[in-house]
Amino acid sequence: MKSVILITLSLLFSQFTFGQDSDKGDKKSEEILNRLTAKTEAYGTIKTTFTYTMVNTESDINESTEGVLVVKGDKYRLNIAGQLVICDGETIWTYINDAEEVQINSVDDSEESITPSNLLTSYNDDYKSKFIREDFQYGTTVNIIDLTPIEGKTFSKVRVIIDKAKDELLDITIFDKNGSTYSYIIKKFEPNVEIDESAFHFNEADYPNVDVVDMR
Repeated sequence: MKSVILITLSLLFSQFTFGQDSDKGDKKSEEILNRLTAKTEAYGTIKTTFTYTMVNTESDINESTEGVLVVKGDKYRLNIAGQLVICDGETIWTYINDAEEVQINSVDDSEESITPSNLLTSYNDDYKSKFIREDFQYGTTVNIIDLTPIEGKTFSKVRVIIDKAKDELLDITIFDKNGSTYSYIIKKFEPNVEIDESAFHFNEADYPNVDVVDMR
């Protein structure tokens, strides 16, 4: 689930850098995504409360859980399903509550890695956007756009639902090639919240019985 979470972080808070090449996406979808990007980039911090749902009809799986995500640039703090994931831009701590264990990894800056700062910056080369339709969902008029990877991804497409009036993200659904879908529905969106820098660092003193697994 961690990789899916990081994909979604990227989709929520990184740059949409679509060009005007019609092979990369239609003009309407690009205009909508560019407006969303401009508005999102203007925020210093973002806090969201969301519902995560994983569905696989063939395996009879339908699971949902709530999560809270705080983002400031390349730094983030994610609390979901008994896990706390913290990144200060260089190091990632994953604390597993039931095991009282924290795994420490370095941020992978390679082109293949999935992080909040690099996935969507490659969309101009790797993805094609398509405006699907305007609809009424979540009590408002929305724009629905599909993002299709050109090659080399484990998922077949990502569908984003955007509030038309606010240019604000409401829903992301990732369609995995194995038949699973991973949906993130934004319940509460709070821009420019005050966040102490300590929120982006794991303090072992707060977890006296923690087992530290340093994988760097």
